[in-house]
Amino acid sequence: MADVATLLAEFQKGIEGKDTGLGATVKFDFEGAGCIFLDGKSNPNTVSDEDKDADCTLSMSLETFEQMRSGEVDGTSAFMQGKLKVSGDMSIAMKLQSVMDALA
Repeated sequence: MADVATLLAEFQKGIEGKDTGLGATVKFDFEGAGCIFLDGKSNPNTVSDEDKDADCTLSMSLETFEQMRSGEVDGTSAFMQGKLKVSGDMSIAMKLQSVMDALA
């Protein structure tokens, strides 16, 4: 399983410098293991490990993120099972497939 530093590098490679079309900020909070902050308002988008307030925050374990990324679990199932918590603007979370695709 990847750690947050590895995921950050993958986010930066797949997303940074591009326009995801999100028009919002998103924080992936990995439950004490760290976080990844995606600024989809800036163009081009930027990615960091800063723990800042975001328009939408997704909280999950690294394991759940890896399962979602591999397609083993979809976001809706993870949310319904309590493995994924969303705070802030839920509509932003619904647009994150483009972000996940960029990491594939």
